[in-house]
Amino acid sequence: MSRVAKKPIVLPAGVEIKVEQKQVNVKGKNGQATVPLHALVEVMLEGSQVNVSVTEESKEAWVQAGTLRALLNNAVTGVSAGFEKKLQLIGVGYRAQAKGKKLSLTLGFSHPVEFDAPDGITIETPSQTEIIVKGSSKHTVGQVAAKIRSYRPPEPYKGKGVRYTDERVISKEPKKK
Repeated sequence: MSRVAKKPIVLPAGVEIKVEQKQVNVKGKNGQATVPLHALVEVMLEGSQVNVSVTEESKEAWVQAGTLRALLNNAVTGVSAGFEKKLQLIGVGYRAQAKGKKLSLTLGFSHPVEFDAPDGITIETPSQTEIIVKGSSKHTVGQVAAKIRSYRPPEPYKGKGVRYTDERVISKEPKKK
């Protein structure tokens, strides 16, 4: 049995949930999200709480219930508070500049790297070496941050590159002659 599925989701003020046959719609101040329902799982709205339960007792049903509960909780958090990832540029001459939906990165290549943010994602640059990716979908925010990081991942000798703010890069010892 899934322990995650048994924990109820408490709805913050301003968040509405509508349960339909094949999906759950979540609306809040940051937008809306849709979570598809599995056939073995049912969602019940009781006041300001959402409970997830199974339609039949089986291991697969409880696995799906735990997954659905986590997805619903992420959707509720996303439409109420939102998600953000912080990236840091380390290296001489590495800088970032946000221009509306575009992010211009100078990462030591012969040309600047231009990145277009998808819908629902905002990119901010408080300084030239910091990037903040914000949005209501945890998945999309993580994907965008990973894509930006993939242009120049941190290298293990000097640590130069794009890294998450809380990431620790393990340095290698340089080659001996």
